[in-house]
Amino acid sequence: MRKVIFTSFLLLFSFLISAQQLNDKISLQITDASLQTAIESLESKTNFRFYFDSKWIASDTIKITKNYQDKTIDEILTDLLDATDLNYFIDNNRVILTKNTSIISDLDKNLIDVPTDKTEKKEAVDFTREPVFLKQYDSIKNTPSSKRIEQVTIGKESKSNSKKLYTLSGFVKNNKTGEGIANLYIKVKNSKRSTETDDSGFYTIDLEPGIAILEFESVIFTKSTKKVVLYNDGKLNVSLTENINELDEVVINSKASEKLKSSVTGVTVIEIEKIKTIPLILGERDIFRVAAALPGIKNVGEGASGYSVRGGKEDQNLILLDNGLIYNPSHFFGLFSAVNPFTTKRALVYKGSIPAEFGGRLSSVFDITTKAGNVKKISGEGGIGPVTSNLSLEVPVVKDKSSLIVGGRLTYSDWILKSLDEEQLKNSQASFYDIIAKYSHKINDKNLVETTFYTSKDAFSISSDSVFKYTNRLFTAKWDHKFNEKNNAELIFTNSEYKFNIEYDANNPRSFDFGYKISDTQLQLKLGYLYNDKHKISYGISSKLYGIDPGNLNPKSGESLLSPITIARERGIESALYISDNYKISDKLLLDVGLRYSRFSALGASSQRVYQPGVPLNDATVIEVKEYDKNEVIKSYGGFEPRISARYYLMDDLSLKASYDKMYQYIHLLSSNTTQSPTDTWKLSDLNVKPQEAQQFSFGIFKNFSNSDLELSVEGYYKKSKNFLDYKVAAQILLNENIETELLQGDGKAYGIEFLLKKSAGKLNGWIGYTYSRTFIKLDSQFNEEKVNNGEYFPANFDKPHDISLVLNYKFTQRYSISSNFVYQTGRPITYPIGTYEFGGAEYTLYSDRNKFRIPDYYRLDIGVNVEGTHKLKKLAHSFWNFSIYNVLGRNNPYSIFFVTDGGQIKAYKTSIFAMPVPTVTYNFKF
Repeated sequence: MRKVIFTSFLLLFSFLISAQQLNDKISLQITDASLQTAIESLESKTNFRFYFDSKWIASDTIKITKNYQDKTIDEILTDLLDATDLNYFIDNNRVILTKNTSIISDLDKNLIDVPTDKTEKKEAVDFTREPVFLKQYDSIKNTPSSKRIEQVTIGKESKSNSKKLYTLSGFVKNNKTGEGIANLYIKVKNSKRSTETDDSGFYTIDLEPGIAILEFESVIFTKSTKKVVLYNDGKLNVSLTENINELDEVVINSKASEKLKSSVTGVTVIEIEKIKTIPLILGERDIFRVAAALPGIKNVGEGASGYSVRGGKEDQNLILLDNGLIYNPSHFFGLFSAVNPFTTKRALVYKGSIPAEFGGRLSSVFDITTKAGNVKKISGEGGIGPVTSNLSLEVPVVKDKSSLIVGGRLTYSDWILKSLDEEQLKNSQASFYDIIAKYSHKINDKNLVETTFYTSKDAFSISSDSVFKYTNRLFTAKWDHKFNEKNNAELIFTNSEYKFNIEYDANNPRSFDFGYKISDTQLQLKLGYLYNDKHKISYGISSKLYGIDPGNLNPKSGESLLSPITIARERGIESALYISDNYKISDKLLLDVGLRYSRFSALGASSQRVYQPGVPLNDATVIEVKEYDKNEVIKSYGGFEPRISARYYLMDDLSLKASYDKMYQYIHLLSSNTTQSPTDTWKLSDLNVKPQEAQQFSFGIFKNFSNSDLELSVEGYYKKSKNFLDYKVAAQILLNENIETELLQGDGKAYGIEFLLKKSAGKLNGWIGYTYSRTFIKLDSQFNEEKVNNGEYFPANFDKPHDISLVLNYKFTQRYSISSNFVYQTGRPITYPIGTYEFGGAEYTLYSDRNKFRIPDYYRLDIGVNVEGTHKLKKLAHSFWNFSIYNVLGRNNPYSIFFVTDGGQIKAYKTSIFAMPVPTVTYNFKF
């Protein structure tokens, strides 16, 4: 016992010596680092030396991003180790880490018996030993080592843990069958506390903090005894064997995962689980609809697919699912997302500074990641709504190593339409489905392999003689390899395909079958190098091969009046090199510098028209037609794409950000509609169509109010673009062999300011967003046929100056909450007929300048009531009910405006998608 006294005085003396060092202020920036790297960075910044067992943190894959300004060593370590099971003790200039337990430096004399034997041998302090609770020491100190039982430590010791009782819960199963053992008696040795398992094998018991000896007893099963060192609430699962010696293995409560954090400027993280309470159309969780409620992101119209991000066109958004490209991420004209929410882990939306690893688009990146399956047990999640049903299943393939997650969704709207009394609707069709499967396999600590397969299909018809179909298909494979603590790599293969088909069969000579397809195949190598705590370097190479079948039309019968048409196939290859450095210049200033070089080549076989320079492109200005062989380069484009962003901390909770980006886009979406349509086609840059270019400058102020979980941000941007794609009046897009004669390319500019106030915790949570933005296009030429609005800037189709969104959720209890979603947008621009004129004896309609007028403003209010099921462990499944009303005010928001001549007068009419409140009830479950 003298050893205990000696240890106490030694630690007390060390504490007095180090008191001054403990009060020293430290500033430290940690960016996307492991816990071990963070500790090493702290060590290099101070005179403290750390002692710990590297095995405790070697397997910790959680990345840490922290910014400490003028903090003491205590404050930094308390925060840094908060989500771990590690404690620390400071002895002079030494910091000793302990697992679960803490070192006691000030002993209460009532806790121990002070030995009187002055001849007791003094021993050195063992900082790595498993400590015990002194009050309970006598009950186990005399146990022979041969009979000592296995010890399980749950949680970690903390001075803030003031509860007198903690809850231990778990599952007791038959080791042979895996089934739960019902009515098993569990008692605490030397205590009156006891409990029993329920019919499913689950149990809960309240214990005092400290050491408890638990005995699991049954007539059928061999008795099992576990020594539990309990610091917090936790779980202890036990397996029992029939009439055989007790097991040694115990499953212990895992640590909570840390929320994802990123140092990249202008990134928004959408957590799928947290969007389930937002009331959306027909009760569907939708990543893109939620994104459109954030500043700077606008949907192009209700019931329409496509999004405008910071003044960009719909085709300027790169939408990735597990690194693979999705060309049309929507079902049924944009009413539903084509991405399954129950299999999705998260979505990162880059709208400011886009990392150098991404390219090929001018405005944004939606980087969507699918969840990895459960490697422990079978689990799943599903939902049943008025129009769709959804189910995902997670299955362990090799326990603790590999798993498969499969998700599927389908609609029964087709069945509903055929059940209605309206004869016209009975002949219509509207159906879709999507399926996704992801397999993950952890080969070892350094190698992980993942593959994803995704497919979706839509079919709809408004009349009985025509059917529209479109499909997405995606396959990705990724190999993650960790060379060492500083170097890692990802090798990624992807293949994507989108195609649509129109069948017109009216039993007449004009019946036809029309088809279109685009596909791409890409190989990427991404590498990361952690040079030191100031430089985190990323670099890589990628190459993508495009193939486009622009369209083919085949008559349905031999007596058809139509001739077969096939537009020549387009091919191109887009490659890029990139490198970026996340450079911490000081504790306050963080710089992210990236450089990307991209190059695109249009490939043969192809016939390309050569036009006279400086004149409009039409049949009369063709000077020759060049023929290119297969894989021969037709035309190459390329350039450097610098990406620079900086962040400066004015104080711990206030920062400034600025960024500059330059980007190229070599593929273009061709559409004759004001909103994106499933039958829109894509066109590669070639001899006559130049790639689009854009430069964006942005600046932002970010403030966190830690006391009330409030976040405030104000961001502004200015974007300039070249070769912005638009069309001539009455342009013919489909089945045009010389599409370049219908296209116009000019300059564009966009600017805006975005406000966001977000509350992420508490009974009342949600956000308020406001965006003021403008987007203009200039199509100027010395020739009238290529000039629009006299060559002056005019508003783009998606220019909506004012955008307000309000998303709020109020939790009455953990089970009951109410949600609301309010949206207001300025009406989009439109071109109106303003009169008529006669020419050559015929009457023609006179139109205003392009996009001179606007349709009425859009606003909508949705409300929802959410009911969570009880969270009892023994439940087969946990449920979630959502009762919502979409467009509760019944606002007749216009989708489009069309004009008809009635009695010699031109009259305008508007169409609406949802002109009345739409109530919805959805049921979700998780097991």
